[in-house]
Amino acid sequence: MNSKSPDNPYSNGNVLLFDKPLNWTSFQLVNKVRWMIKQRYGLKKIKVGHAGTLDPLATGLLIICTGKETKNITTYQAQEKEYTGTITLGATTPSFDLETEIDQTFPIDQLTPNLLKETTAQFTGEIQQKPPIYSAIKKDGKRLYELARAGETTEIALRTVTVTDFELTRIELPEVDFKIDCSKGTYIRSMANDYGAALNNGGHLSALRRTAIGNYRVENALDIEEFEEILNQQ
Repeated sequence: MNSKSPDNPYSNGNVLLFDKPLNWTSFQLVNKVRWMIKQRYGLKKIKVGHAGTLDPLATGLLIICTGKETKNITTYQAQEKEYTGTITLGATTPSFDLETEIDQTFPIDQLTPNLLKETTAQFTGEIQQKPPIYSAIKKDGKRLYELARAGETTEIALRTVTVTDFELTRIELPEVDFKIDCSKGTYIRSMANDYGAALNNGGHLSALRRTAIGNYRVENALDIEEFEEILNQQ
C-alpha cells in the first residue's frame, strides 16, 4: 500500500491527540507513532511531528501531526497551554525538577496559606523567566542540558512569557498543587523555582501534567495501546 492510498488517512494529514506516558520523551512517542503507521500501511516514509515538547518527567497532552498537517505545527504550538502539577517547597534542585538531586533545603514553618496564595500574583500577566540550564534550548550549537551535564556554566537570557492564571488547588506542605494557564515557551520548572525564591524559600517541580493546548484537552487523548487498536481496525 503506498502513501497515496485512500486507505491511508495519515499521509494526507491528520491531527492526533496523545496522553504522553511518564518517562517517555516526546521524540520517543513521535517515533513510535511513525513506526506504527509505517508498519500498518507498508510505507517507506511519512512525516510525523509534535506540537510542543513535554519533558520525560511530565505526562499529558501531546499533539502529533502527520503528513501534510505537519505544516501547521507552529499554529498548534502557539496556542495557550494549561498545566496541573505539584511544587514541593523547602528544597531546590539544579534542574528545577526531580531529574537531579536536592542541592539546598529550607525550613517551611513560616509558609502560611495566605502567603502562598498571595505570592502567586507575582507570576501572572507578562513575566520574565530564565529557562532551566537543564533544557533543550540551544546555545552556541549545543543543548543547554549537554552543557549542564558536562558541568559547564553559561549565561541564559531571560525570556518574556504570559501567564493568564496561576491557581493553587491544594496546600499540604511541603507540597502545593497548582493549575497554570500560560503562553508558548513558558517553563513550569522555572516557575516552580522562582515561586520558591519569591517566598524566600526554595521550590522544585515534583509533578507536571499538560491538560490542554488551546481547545484540545487531554481527556480526548489516546494512549499508545488505544492508537494501536484504531490502526488495526482501519
